[in-house]
Order: sequence, then structure tokens, then C-alpha cells
Amino acid sequence: MKPSLRDKLAAMPRRLEEIDALLGAPDLDAARLRALGEERAELAPIAALYAAFDRAERELSDARALLADPEMRALAQEDIDAGMARVVALGDALQRALLPHDPDDRKPAFVEVRAGTGGEESALFAADLLRMYSRYAERRGWRTELLSVAQSDLGGVREAVLRISGEGVYGRLKFESGGHRVQRVPTTEAQGRIHTSAATIAVMPEPDPQAAVAINPSELRIDTFRASGAGGQHINKTDSAVRIMHLPTGLVVECQDDRSQHRNKARALEVLVARLTQRQRQEAQSREASLRRSLVGSGDRSDRIRTYNVPQGRVTDHRINLTLHKIDAILGGDLDDLLDALHAEDQAEQLAILGQQT
Repeated sequence: MKPSLRDKLAAMPRRLEEIDALLGAPDLDAARLRALGEERAELAPIAALYAAFDRAERELSDARALLADPEMRALAQEDIDAGMARVVALGDALQRALLPHDPDDRKPAFVEVRAGTGGEESALFAADLLRMYSRYAERRGWRTELLSVAQSDLGGVREAVLRISGEGVYGRLKFESGGHRVQRVPTTEAQGRIHTSAATIAVMPEPDPQAAVAINPSELRIDTFRASGAGGQHINKTDSAVRIMHLPTGLVVECQDDRSQHRNKARALEVLVARLTQRQRQEAQSREASLRRSLVGSGDRSDRIRTYNVPQGRVTDHRINLTLHKIDAILGGDLDDLLDALHAEDQAEQLAILGQQT
């Protein structure tokens, strides 16, 4: 372990003592109390890991000292082998614990699905993707709310917004943003030819009200209209659906999930704030030349992060060159193999950066 990293870890117990002293102050306000509590919750497990690592190193050193004793050499070698394995494992765990954490990872997320190139077939593919994420959420025990959906003539999806809530939703799904394409024989194809069509996915964390982008009401155009689709007679007789346009950016959000116009407006504003916050965040990351994988595709066939090849039964993620021959399971919501691989690659990149910095 590099000296700079060891110094950083050795300072953590002292910082924890400082935090404990500050937490005992009688005049501590709520915001400061929350910030200190969060810092302590982040540092405490790392400090515990370092204590175990330091103890393992000392035990390894003691075992090596016994090699000089002929009667203890065999036993000492066993302790050395076990000790080295423990030091390596704890060192790896420490490096992973030191990786920067995205504060948005634990938040709920809005998943936007949009049909791209490919006409009616792209809308059918977008519907497949919407179903895929809904089923994945169900597998993990997350809650889903379909905030808006615009259907095509054949039952596909032109665009839809799905809110998913639960523990760690955004962190789990954030690498899904981008262009997805499918290669298959469309139901509308009479001659059995394989077509390629595309859809885009945008995954956005639900913003905190305190940190969200402020919206000037005068910059909004709000329209109401009659909701379409399921919902019984009432939903088709009232102008309960809401469409909001943010005039400076041209962003448009619709919500028609609820019978209440007021609640639909509130939901649409939440999605709009999330999109504006995500746009601001991406622009900042782009300026810093550190935007990785989170850019939303244009919907063109050539702009893709993943390909679903139905005739060959395979799914390929082009960012990590991973191909899985289980397309039916993946489209049915079995995404863990893909997501685990993407997170492992991201962690490896961050570890490499950490190694260069320390």
C-alpha cells in the first residue's frame, strides 16, 4: 500500500474522534448534524477495515519473525501464507471502500424510453424495453409508476416515463442510458427479412428538492388534455392529463397516469426538474471531460450501447464487449449479469484512477 494512501487511512480515526466531539455540541443545527452524521457513517466502516488491515499486517510480521526458529518454521509458514492472503483481501476491500460514491445512487429514478429509428418496429422494441425494466424492478421488489406513455398504432411505445422507487435504483440502472438497437424480423415484415431498429433509454435520479434546478413559472407552457389508454370512463371525459414545455430548452414532459390534473401536473414538474438537473449535470461532466456512458443516444442505429440480436439469441453490450446468449431471459427482466459486469468494469476503472492518484 502506497504511503499516501496509508496516511489518508491513518487520519480517519482522528477525524472520527473530531466528529464525535462536534456531535456533542449543544448548539448544533439540524443541517450540520445531518452532514456530520453522514460523514461519520461513511468513515466508520473504512476506519474499521483499516484497523483490521493494520492488525493483519502486524500478525504477518510476527509470523515472519518466527521463521528464524527451526522448530517453529513450518507453523510460521502456514501463518504467513494465511496472513498474506488476509492482507491482500483487506487491502482490496479498503481500495474499493475508498472509491468515490455518487450521492444519487440510492435515489429513485425516472426511466425514459423513446422509440428511435425504425418506424413502427422501433416503437414495438421500445415497448419491449419498457416491459424489461418493469419486470426487472418487480424482481428486485421495487415499485414502478408509469407516469406517461404514448402508444403507436400497433401497440408499441413512442415514448414513456417510468418512475422506479426502492433502495439503490439509480445506482443500479444508471449505465442503461444510451442507444439500444434490435435486429429481428418485424411482425409487419412479409418476406422474413431481418430489420434493425433503435430506441433510447435515459435514466435520471429523482432530484432532491433542495438541490434541484429552480424553474421560473414564466418559462413554462402548461397544457391540459384528455388522457388516453386505460383508466375507465372518467379518464376519457376530463382534461386530467398535463403537458409542460420548458420554453428555454424546448423540453416537453407529459403525465396522464392519475385522474387528478393537480397530481399529474406535480408529477410532470418532477420529471421536468429531473431532466433539467440531469442535463445540467451532464454538461458539467462534459466540460470536465469525465462523462462516461451516461450520454443519451440520438436514436440513430449507429449510436448504440447495446444490441439485441433475436435470430441469434444474443445480447451484446458494446461498452464492455460482453455477449450473453440469453436474450429471452434478458428481455424478461433478467438483467443482473449485464448490470453486474458494467458495475465491475466501472469499479475497475475507478480503482485504476485511485492507484494513479495515490
